[in-house]
Amino acid sequence: MLDVALLPGEYAVCRLPAGTVLSPRLWGGLAGRDVVTVSWTADGVSVICPAERVPAGADVETEWRCLRLVGPLDAVVTGTLAALVDPLTRARVDVVAFSTYDTDHVLVPTVRLAEATSALERAGHRVHK
Repeated sequence: MLDVALLPGEYAVCRLPAGTVLSPRLWGGLAGRDVVTVSWTADGVSVICPAERVPAGADVETEWRCLRLVGPLDAVVTGTLAALVDPLTRARVDVVAFSTYDTDHVLVPTVRLAEATSALERAGHRVHK
C-alpha cells in the first residue's frame, strides 16, 4: 500500500523551444507542496508546473492535477511508479509521470480526478486529499 497526496491547484504541461531561458519566476518562492520540473533536450524544453506559473510563450496543456507519492523514498525502490500508473492505466485515465530525487509524481486530467483516486484506492493505496 502506498500513501499518495493530492497537491493543491491545477498543473500545466508546457513546451518551449530548445534553448529557452526560463525566468526565476517559474521556481522562485514555491509554496508548500508545489513542484516544478524542467527537462531540456535538443528538441525543446518541457516544463510541468502549477498553472499560475506557466512560462510566457509556452505551448500549454492545462487542467491537470498532481498526485505525489508520500516520501522521501529510498534511492532504490522498485515498482513504486508502476504501482501508481498501472491502476490508472486499467481505469483508462491518462497519466503524465515524473520523478524527483525524493519521490514520484503523476498528473491526471482534472476531469478524471475522481476516477483516478477511486482507481488508486481500489488498488489498495491511500489518497490524502
